[in-house]
Amino acid sequence: MDRGFDWNHMRAFLATVDAGSLSAAARQLGLTQPTVGRQITALEQELKLALFERTGRALQLTDAGADLLAQARSMSDAAARISLMAQGRTQALDGTIRVTASDMMSAYVLPATLMQLRSVAPRLRVDVIAANDIRDILKREADIAIRHVRPTDPDLIARRISDASAHLYASKSYVATHGMPQAIADLSDHDFISMGNDDAFVAAMEERGLPVGHGNLRAGSTSGITIWEMLRRGFGIFPMSDHIAAQFDDVVRLLDGVTDLRFPVWLVTHRDLHNSKRIRLVFDLLADVLADQ
Repeated sequence: MDRGFDWNHMRAFLATVDAGSLSAAARQLGLTQPTVGRQITALEQELKLALFERTGRALQLTDAGADLLAQARSMSDAAARISLMAQGRTQALDGTIRVTASDMMSAYVLPATLMQLRSVAPRLRVDVIAANDIRDILKREADIAIRHVRPTDPDLIARRISDASAHLYASKSYVATHGMPQAIADLSDHDFISMGNDDAFVAAMEERGLPVGHGNLRAGSTSGITIWEMLRRGFGIFPMSDHIAAQFDDVVRLLDGVTDLRFPVWLVTHRDLHNSKRIRLVFDLLADVLADQ
């Protein structure tokens, strides 16, 4: 039976690639340089592949080594996450983590997600900061942020976990009164609810080819939850995540297949905070659940 390979040898391979040399990898792993060298050699023998070209003291990945690297990183990430979940069940993961997201996501998405976290780490407290403005991770106002725009600061780690789908929605009562739009051009005769800055909202609609002007904006709010409740009462039309809208039976999707909208979902934390066991646990769980949605 093929015994495969020793995972410690793969760890030595990854550390050598990341550190750039056997000596640096040895320091990273807390081993001696000859030990790391022997582990690399053993891995090459186990896989029957040459992973590095050795030129003096320099090491350069072969084509086979480069092909292996992507798979090795995936295996390393999976192993780390398995270990992390096991630690969550067997160790006292406590303390408080602060997650910030829009008020809509905080109300209609995060509670179910965080109940899964409670089963893994029941002593861990999670505080949700429901805010539509951008909370500053750099200033530690939150530990993890869920955003629709990728941050640019190099001290932040961001993972794009999904591209969420959205459509225009209105209440059944609004459609009963104003009619169902049959084409995009019909939208110019309908009422819309604005969020925040009217100019920015109109520009966003125009960018997506939707004929919405300032005259269409008959109501507005800076609160997503308030907008959604206004929509349900018949104030007008608003774009909404399909995952959230599906939780309500008093709203209808408009122009399905014509006004398909998508928006990225980014999970963000500070580079230093990502080394925290409890923050990694919450970060990875949110990534898994939100990607499925």
